[in-house]
Amino acid sequence: MTSAVSARTSTARMPAEERRVLASTLVGTSIEWYDFFIYAQAAGLVLAPLFLAPIAEENKGFAQILSFATIGISFLFRPLGAIVAGHLGDKLGRKKMLVFTLVMMGLSTSLIGVLPTYAAIGVAAPILLIVLRILQGFSAGGEWGGAALMAVEHAPTARRGLFGAFPQIGVPIGMILATATLWVLTSSMSPEAFLEWGWRIPFLMSIVLIAVGYVIRRAVDESPVFEDLRRRRQEASAPLGRLFRKNTKQVVLTALIFIGNNAAGYLLIAFFATYAVTALGMERPPVLLATTLASFGWLIFTLWGGHLSDRRLGRVRTFQIGYIALALWAVPMWFLIDTANIFWYFVALFVMTFALGLSYGPQAALYAEMFPANVRYSGVSIGYALGAILGGAFAPMIAEALMNQFQAAWTIGVYIAITAVISLIAVSMVKETKGVDLHA
Repeated sequence: MTSAVSARTSTARMPAEERRVLASTLVGTSIEWYDFFIYAQAAGLVLAPLFLAPIAEENKGFAQILSFATIGISFLFRPLGAIVAGHLGDKLGRKKMLVFTLVMMGLSTSLIGVLPTYAAIGVAAPILLIVLRILQGFSAGGEWGGAALMAVEHAPTARRGLFGAFPQIGVPIGMILATATLWVLTSSMSPEAFLEWGWRIPFLMSIVLIAVGYVIRRAVDESPVFEDLRRRRQEASAPLGRLFRKNTKQVVLTALIFIGNNAAGYLLIAFFATYAVTALGMERPPVLLATTLASFGWLIFTLWGGHLSDRRLGRVRTFQIGYIALALWAVPMWFLIDTANIFWYFVALFVMTFALGLSYGPQAALYAEMFPANVRYSGVSIGYALGAILGGAFAPMIAEALMNQFQAAWTIGVYIAITAVISLIAVSMVKETKGVDLHA
């Protein structure tokens, strides 16, 4: 109770601009990730029969693997988005890139909602779907770095972890919005209606969400760290070339630190519900509801992880606790899921969100503190994008392939545990960054 009162009092004392920044990063990333996750959920539920119809008719399992592969394709273009947005963000400012990536993501998502299926236009349907998915990946590649830096660079030194956790919780909030929307739709219409036209609704809803996010982001001031760079006339340098001349090690470490969290996170986003419904025969609406409720744990533990990293634990130790927990839980949780009991399904996912939160909440602060100001947008964006390729890009496809090969879900847990150990080793190689000068 005392902690909650203290948090409310602290928020009330927070300057208006800081509140606007937190609202901007939270709302913007929530909308972007809603867009991204709606596709991931749809890939598991409906896209295979709609856009890969001939393959689905002959081999449903292989069509599902290909559907999950379209999730991964967009990740391959996230580094390009990170390079472009990072380079321009280090030269022109964080704010401009945030507005640009938000609009691009919204437009590509909305267009998927009106895209004809294979039955209407044949092979052009999956080709156009992949093109729009590539645009989503390009946008996502530039989004996270800008949002993270706007939050962390506006933050008081002692609260960077907590401020940096706000763009992070946009991920579970986007997950909650996407899954809850699909739960409402699948609960209120027949499976035939959902497959015929209902799946388009959440994609089209992105138009309204993007308008709201655009207005909020336009109202926020530029990052004070970037304004300091502008005054010192350093924005005219070549940040991308400088980044790889002097900070290659940091880019590699940021990529490796992210893979465990991202791989496990994308199973929560795109695989668990599909597995429960198709492999275990569970009812889709309660599975989506349980996944939505478990995602609240991801939100809570992410905020808590950011807060812990501001205290005596620091960034690195908080990460280490999260990854140790993920490695230990990765295999046992599958035995709970395989009971096909909705309660144990929820417990398995909720416990995993503890590990996800502690290995995600401190990420924005840690990454921002690892790079100098004049290459920071490029560094955090490219490291994040590369980590996403190595981690979550093909995690659902790999999980589906492991199931097809071994017919044992716990083998997926072994895969996740390995990625968690790799990330644990990588973060343990980073010297504690808490409190460094972000203007340097």
